[in-house]
Amino acid sequence: MPESATNTSNSEPPLFLPVVALNDVTGGIDWARDDHAVAIVDGRGREIHRHTVEHTTAGLRQLVNTLGKHGVVEVAIERPDGPVVETLLEAGLTVVVISPNQVKNLRGRYGSAGNKDDRFDAYVLADTLRTDRARLRPLVPDSDATIALRRSCCARKDLASHRVAAANQLRVHLRNVLPAVVGLFRDLDSAISLAFLTRFTIQDQADWLTPKRLGDWLSKQGYSGRLDPAVLHQRLLDAPCGATGEHATAQAHITAALVAVLQTLTEQIKILSTQIDHQLDAHTDAHIFTSLPRAGRVRAARLLAEIGDCRAKFPTPESLACLAGAAPSTRQSGKARVVAGKTASPTTPTNTAPCNASSPLKTKRLDIGFLMPTCPVRSPP
Repeated sequence: MPESATNTSNSEPPLFLPVVALNDVTGGIDWARDDHAVAIVDGRGREIHRHTVEHTTAGLRQLVNTLGKHGVVEVAIERPDGPVVETLLEAGLTVVVISPNQVKNLRGRYGSAGNKDDRFDAYVLADTLRTDRARLRPLVPDSDATIALRRSCCARKDLASHRVAAANQLRVHLRNVLPAVVGLFRDLDSAISLAFLTRFTIQDQADWLTPKRLGDWLSKQGYSGRLDPAVLHQRLLDAPCGATGEHATAQAHITAALVAVLQTLTEQIKILSTQIDHQLDAHTDAHIFTSLPRAGRVRAARLLAEIGDCRAKFPTPESLACLAGAAPSTRQSGKARVVAGKTASPTTPTNTAPCNASSPLKTKRLDIGFLMPTCPVRSPP
């Protein structure tokens, strides 16, 4: 497999933490929209400093100065991106990401209440970085090209979800005012369906159609479907009659509004798909992911965005399968032992900020061993 340029760089951050934190202190940051709670603990787990900084340029500068004053080199936080993380990386600090779900479970170490408190969570992050160093990994930032591609894929997936929701809303509306259009063509959000609803907005206009008139209109639209106009016209006749008269005219405004939303979403998705295609062509690792069987362009881009630049994070195919949420889950108690597939959506960068749809790693059966680095992976010190 051709190696990624990002995997061979001499300036790549270390993949493992040292056994003991430098200066024997660690920091934790619980980020928020307006301010951030900061905690610093020493080698014995005692909190030696706690304060809150505002989410401003001056506040982030104060954050870096405070960490430097106490000799903090390693900081734990709950998210892998954003202005706070960028500021920490630019200051030369080692950033370790601990997911919010892990922090929620870790609160039980320090008390039974388990209540959410920003200042306490900052302490939990700092102390976990002190005690669980063997299983934590420093954040290896992706290249600007990968970050831009990830955000484009994320935006496209959000728009696709909005399109599905808008199409469902239009379908429910049409079942009451113009049921014949719901099953007329294969997809309600297709170009021909939206064009039909733009021209024939009420039942009275649809009743005007004959097989010949419908065929002529389809020809003008460049319809490439395989169904004869007579078959489509028969579908219009077989469907229940929709609203007519003044009531239909009033409902036509709602139909036009929903159709306009769908047309806008469809057009913007096409624009983003073109942008993703250009970004993928310009990426140094494009040839790796586009060569996968049946990967396609958008799916290849999403795979690249989810896996990121640092392939050494996944030393085995099984570790990459865990990212995809495809790793088997074993439940054992006493003599009972059940091995089942994991159905929960994987927590990946593309799916958490802010996307939540299923991963392409999960929806396609790919030879993920092909994506593993050929160079040996370093062992923890």
